[in-house]
Amino acid sequence: MVRTKVKDALAATEFGHTVLVKGWIRTRRGSKKLSFIELSDGSTARNLQLVLEHSRVTDELLAQLSTGAAIGAEGTLVQSQGKEQSIELQVERLEVYGPADPETYPLQKKAHSLEFLREIGHLRPRTATFGAVLRLRHSLAFAIHEFFHQRGFFYLHTPIITASDAEGAGEMFQVTTLPLDRLPLAAGAVDYSHDFFGKPAHLTVSGQLEGELAALGIGEIYTFGPTFRAENSNTTRHLAEFWMIEPEMAFYDLRDTIALAQDLLHHALRFALQHNPDDLALLEDKYEPGLRAKLENVVASEVVVVDYTDAIDILQTSGRSFDFPVTWGMDLQTEHERYLAETHFQRPVAVINYPKAIKAFYMRQNEDGKTVAAMDILFPGIGEVVGGSQREERLDRLEGRIHELGLPMENYSWYLDTRRFGTAPHSGFGMGFERLLLFCTGMGNIRDVIPFPRTPGSCEF
Repeated sequence: MVRTKVKDALAATEFGHTVLVKGWIRTRRGSKKLSFIELSDGSTARNLQLVLEHSRVTDELLAQLSTGAAIGAEGTLVQSQGKEQSIELQVERLEVYGPADPETYPLQKKAHSLEFLREIGHLRPRTATFGAVLRLRHSLAFAIHEFFHQRGFFYLHTPIITASDAEGAGEMFQVTTLPLDRLPLAAGAVDYSHDFFGKPAHLTVSGQLEGELAALGIGEIYTFGPTFRAENSNTTRHLAEFWMIEPEMAFYDLRDTIALAQDLLHHALRFALQHNPDDLALLEDKYEPGLRAKLENVVASEVVVVDYTDAIDILQTSGRSFDFPVTWGMDLQTEHERYLAETHFQRPVAVINYPKAIKAFYMRQNEDGKTVAAMDILFPGIGEVVGGSQREERLDRLEGRIHELGLPMENYSWYLDTRRFGTAPHSGFGMGFERLLLFCTGMGNIRDVIPFPRTPGSCEF
């Protein structure tokens, strides 16, 4: 018999027919003659109740029906008489695929702390919480691809291994085949001519620079892939490996880019509200009351655009005592971003025209000589979710900025060629996928919205 997923069984409108379901036991309760089993197969946040007469199975098999066991059950779908569910399965035949010893299986209780679940990350997809998170992660990823496809963008795969530092911050993981216990040296330094690529190479922090190359040939592209940052940070907002969505668009200016980012955020959140109501209800009940109303409010709101200088003035006159004193020229901290989005505007905010000194070399310089055409979109409860800019298309300005920052000009010769031959105005942004998931799920730690988090000192499985 073909297996029926729990999601489809629960959606049944006709009863009395036989189905086969397979999954894992969440809970089992009952009496001497009957067992009521809550079965989950990951297809939905809801469980299917199985009603099993003990006379249908052996005592040996019955003893294996504990939380965590993988089973298959064949029986008749009927309308339930209980208050907790409308549909149940009257079991006629049951098979245990893999038992889970109740003395050692760590997920016996209904509720576990998120800290405890991080210690057994290989088992947390079995929990209701992480089932919901992973299904939402899938839905948002699908919605993002759908959005760009509908807009005529092309999906571009950019390199994971690179010789350039797109951010210029130097916090990159090195990739090498050189023997670390006997590095070849020349003039007291590592001789990379013996390395695989013949030069230093790293894991990418961004696909943006390569994305620009494609956008200046085929118009509008986006990347969606893993990026890496060797920043020794253990905050609830940082990962060493995370996923970024990075569109690059020829002939877009900064305002066009803000509008695109807003539309993308609206589309993704609207998709989750429509397709994951049970998952959102579960997370709202367990972690963030009012979660769905928050998402609906953002979908219905236009992003407020405020100049960096005005944002600094708002913060300085707020009467709020911040841990990081507010001065013009500083990079906004999370506490500042959240004040603007949560307290002052009470909606998503795009801060534009940041000081040139705190932004990357590729951002277009404004005519005031002090600021660049950059933008960050800030969300309530999260802070920065999107960061982008109009790119510097003028060769002399770009070369001057690279020289000013002391970056090796030879590493960017290919990038500068796009400004030598047929340069054009263009723009783009990066959206942190896990940051978006934090907002959408109501989870408080970024390690809980990625399947297998990579953080300082942590690289299991």
